[in-house]
Amino acid sequence: MRHNKKINHLSRKKAHLDATLANMTISLIMHKRIFTTLAKAKALRIYAEPIINRAKEDTTASRRVVFSYLQNKAAVTELFQEIAKKIADRPGGYTRIIKTGNRLGDNAKTCFIELVDYNENMLKTAETKKTTRTRRSRKSAAAATAAPAAEAPAEEKAAE
Repeated sequence: MRHNKKINHLSRKKAHLDATLANMTISLIMHKRIFTTLAKAKALRIYAEPIINRAKEDTTASRRVVFSYLQNKAAVTELFQEIAKKIADRPGGYTRIIKTGNRLGDNAKTCFIELVDYNENMLKTAETKKTTRTRRSRKSAAAATAAPAAEAPAEEKAAE
């Protein structure tokens, strides 16, 4: 029976699966978004989120644990310096999967997985929805700009 064995092995043996997920996690950390299949993205999310969560506490022990998974100094440095600042107040859910349709060659479901705090387009739409705009008529704006211009010549004539 396979009770509580939820990991998708992606048709790979353990060493190959670990290497694949580590390389994809490094690419995700360095590029903030990667394009892949849906099955790999879901497996990557399960693998990468605990590693990203470990970066909240910048200690030597947590750096060594993350380095044992990733084996890439540049990715570990990027994770602890840049990404940790943005995820400091987020309780979880550091990645987002957006489906993009099926691949042309083999009809595999494709998507891109990205770090949530690094998508500028979605952050801009969230910020613009929060702000409220008031409507102003053009007549009042035109009258306000015309009035000071009309007063200036009258003051000059009075001074003469």
